[in-house]
Amino acid sequence: MNPYTDKMNRYNHPHKLTKLDYILRIIFVLGGIVLLGFFCPRESSMQLHYRIGEPWDNNELIARDSFDIYKSESKLKSELDSMKRYYEPYYEKNALPAVTQTERLKHDLDSVVISEQQPRVYVMRAVNMLQEAYDGGILPDSSYNILQERNTGSVHVFAEYESENVPVERLKSERMTYEMMMAQDSALRALLLNIKLDRYIKPNLVYDADKSINQQQEINKMVTVFAGRVQVGEKIVDKGQIVTPAIWEKLASYERHENERLKTPGELWSRLGGQLLYITLAIICLFFFFQQFRSDYIKSLRHSLLIWLLVLTFPIITYVLAENDWTSPYIIPYCMLPIILRVFMDSRTAFISHLVCIMLCAVAIQKPFEFFCIQTMAGLTAIYALKHLQQRSDLFTAVMLVIGVSEITNLCFDLLHMNFFNTEGVNGDTYIYLVSSGGLLLLSYPLLFPIEKLFRFTSTVTLVELSNANNPVLRRLSEEAPGTFQHSMQVANLAAEVANKVGANAQLVRTGALYHDIGKLKNPEYFTENQNGVNPHNAMPFEDSAQVIIQHVMHGLELAGKYRLPKNIKAFIASHHGRSKTKFFYVSYINQNPGKEVNDEIFTYPGPNPATIEEAILMMADSVEAASRSLKEYTEESVSTLVDRIIDSQVKEGFFNHCPITFENIETCKQVFKNKLKSIYHTRISYPELKR
Repeated sequence: MNPYTDKMNRYNHPHKLTKLDYILRIIFVLGGIVLLGFFCPRESSMQLHYRIGEPWDNNELIARDSFDIYKSESKLKSELDSMKRYYEPYYEKNALPAVTQTERLKHDLDSVVISEQQPRVYVMRAVNMLQEAYDGGILPDSSYNILQERNTGSVHVFAEYESENVPVERLKSERMTYEMMMAQDSALRALLLNIKLDRYIKPNLVYDADKSINQQQEINKMVTVFAGRVQVGEKIVDKGQIVTPAIWEKLASYERHENERLKTPGELWSRLGGQLLYITLAIICLFFFFQQFRSDYIKSLRHSLLIWLLVLTFPIITYVLAENDWTSPYIIPYCMLPIILRVFMDSRTAFISHLVCIMLCAVAIQKPFEFFCIQTMAGLTAIYALKHLQQRSDLFTAVMLVIGVSEITNLCFDLLHMNFFNTEGVNGDTYIYLVSSGGLLLLSYPLLFPIEKLFRFTSTVTLVELSNANNPVLRRLSEEAPGTFQHSMQVANLAAEVANKVGANAQLVRTGALYHDIGKLKNPEYFTENQNGVNPHNAMPFEDSAQVIIQHVMHGLELAGKYRLPKNIKAFIASHHGRSKTKFFYVSYINQNPGKEVNDEIFTYPGPNPATIEEAILMMADSVEAASRSLKEYTEESVSTLVDRIIDSQVKEGFFNHCPITFENIETCKQVFKNKLKSIYHTRISYPELKR
């Protein structure tokens, strides 16, 4: 077996996993579980949904522990406000300003009165008014305004050995004192203006912060934050019961108690164990799915690595966002995972992987059930809408459908939790995040190229590009081997039609059919479809002719490597003849050498036999199309006989033993081939000649 065939055999039939392979995969899985457990948020909180005046939607709630009932903030604030009337701030009375300022005022007024020859009675009146103000107490304007704003009734005024409660109405501010003294007759007012009265009015009450704060704390202690206590086993609320203010306080206190309990070390370790167990179960379920239905993906390192990286990436991003509370997880484009896996693998793998991924993400979401439903619906829509990604508009259409379904699903939950006409409490940001998430899904298109190259996959977009007849190798084929090119085009059409009928990948088999015979570019004149009356095989031994024909498979693989064709296209080149024989030369050799032992390997293609349903379809289409050209007449009976004979022979020789094609598929293939060949080689009517 040549080296190219050996490579294709290993590509199409993954080798049996060794102990090292199993160890590596176990390390990947365990490492992923540890990584998810490391990033999974430790902080957890309970959030109950309840509102005063609305019924309790959940089942009856029983207290698991005893806890205190906290008063609501509004109620507590109201009680604290009501206690403010007992609050009396402390002010220390300073005797010095009264003595010094009244003496200065008396001295300065005496000088002015003498100089202006005014009665000295004005001096005594001004000094007495200022002394009365100081005796009652003068406050800074700012302090007096604060007392007025707070509606403070009285204050504690204390000196060295005396303390008394003074009504605020007896106190004066600097401005009030000034205005009182200036509200006299014009003569006295003129004298006071002359000496600038405000220079003699200074506050003599100083705020004592320590004593005032102590008194405030004592008053606050009189207001308890508790409204009662719920005992263990006590019913907090029953299903359908209207939430009253008292029940609301119990629910809020229960929620607070549970959140404090969740922060204890024992709860943190318990939560970590639960997270790791949950993650492990989800990963095991994913593994069992692949073990049961997609074991080839487990054997293929590139398939399993891509799935594993995608399944890990989105939960880690979700955990980081949830831990740091940066933004809503709904902005993450989770549907990127099913889109990528749908393009490179299959719908079932895409859906199960997406399902496990959002299960892992849901443990960090506040409303996990709603999140799970929204993302499941979105993922199903993405998989259904993106059957074939052949152009950018296909992805855009899928994104629009995903956004629409996500928004409708979120709207359904909003309608379930509230009256249709009551929009209070609706989180409009979630709708914006879902639209943004859909926009980020468009990044899937540019991501396909690096993923394709890194993991050696072939997307439908690449297959469409390769199907372009202007590609260098196809252009060479049309110019240097036009007969082979036409044959490849016919085979591509036949194979694509069959693939559509049996549910295979039509674009893949069409592209493979276009390239399956490129090896004939090496010696195009040795193949009948390219000959013009001269057959070089007439002068060659049958063995040499057979080898020239057989070598077009190896030459095709060489050209595929030169033009960097994908591996699944190389698989079509290697397997389109399987392990069949060049029957014309094989039979001719036996007829010419009767009784002589024949070395079958000389006349046998290197293979391998088809390993996929697409490769089997191409083998049948290639054989049927080539043989149909040798028919002497094209009737329904001759075409049907030809198709049955060729395909039955291939089945009998075991060419399809290693590919997942069923007998029902084979019968469908036969029927399609017959119908297509009859339409291609239909009988044409003879046109009459014009009689002159």
